[in-house]
Amino acid sequence: MTVAMDASWRNWLQENLARGCSVESIVESMIRGGFDKAVATAAVRALLAGEIPVSSPYEYDTCPVSPDPIIHAHDREIYPVFRVERPQLILFDNVLSAEECDQVIELSEGKLQRSTIIDPETGRPETIRNRSSEGTHFKLSETPLIDRLDRRISALMNWPLENGEGLQILRYGVGGEYRSHFDYFPPDQPGHAAHIARGGQRTATLVVYLNDVESGGDTVFPEADVSISPRKGHAVYFRYFNNLGQLDPDTKHAGAPVLAGEKWIMTKWMRRYPYSG
Repeated sequence: MTVAMDASWRNWLQENLARGCSVESIVESMIRGGFDKAVATAAVRALLAGEIPVSSPYEYDTCPVSPDPIIHAHDREIYPVFRVERPQLILFDNVLSAEECDQVIELSEGKLQRSTIIDPETGRPETIRNRSSEGTHFKLSETPLIDRLDRRISALMNWPLENGEGLQILRYGVGGEYRSHFDYFPPDQPGHAAHIARGGQRTATLVVYLNDVESGGDTVFPEADVSISPRKGHAVYFRYFNNLGQLDPDTKHAGAPVLAGEKWIMTKWMRRYPYSG
């Protein structure tokens, strides 16, 4: 018997993924419901990944971030500096205090390692010339400080705490850069399947600047003609996954080379479903 993937099954899929059920358990339930294993597996992976960026024009829907001029995010008042509608991009002030920025840097300095990317074909981490930085990460709510920041950022992005990846910290020295890239996982690249299975597609990013950079290091969004200079305590938010499951290719961005001094940033990536990293 073969069962058709109608709206009720799609809704059931979304509900169970949102509850944090594993891909394996969902596929097993679908097989018991009459689905072929290959069909069930493909349906779950497709829902997790979203659409391939070029498959259809991206439709902009309502951004989950509050439109208010002052956003009360957990324990702190945060101020939008400017907003861009296409792509959905917001620059914030007062996301972290100067003391908090210094504390995050101090916690991170002793455990930095050369940054990697996910190979799109194999799914394994690798170092590349396009990303010249050192980094580390913290588990969700790993320390009292990290817990406070995770909760604040979750409230600011208006996305569930449990859907967030752990905070990633990066340091760029002189000449350090990250050339043009997407933060989401292009679903047509086989190496990303295992990463998408652990919480679905990435939906939005918040990059927090932990120091003032002497020269260079801007975050550049070429499609929006926007270039953001790092300023301690500021953060840039951008969203690339809408409620239809589409991915926005206009969020391609780059970290320009640091010309003098160093650049420290803290990044939060949100997933569509609870993240099990």
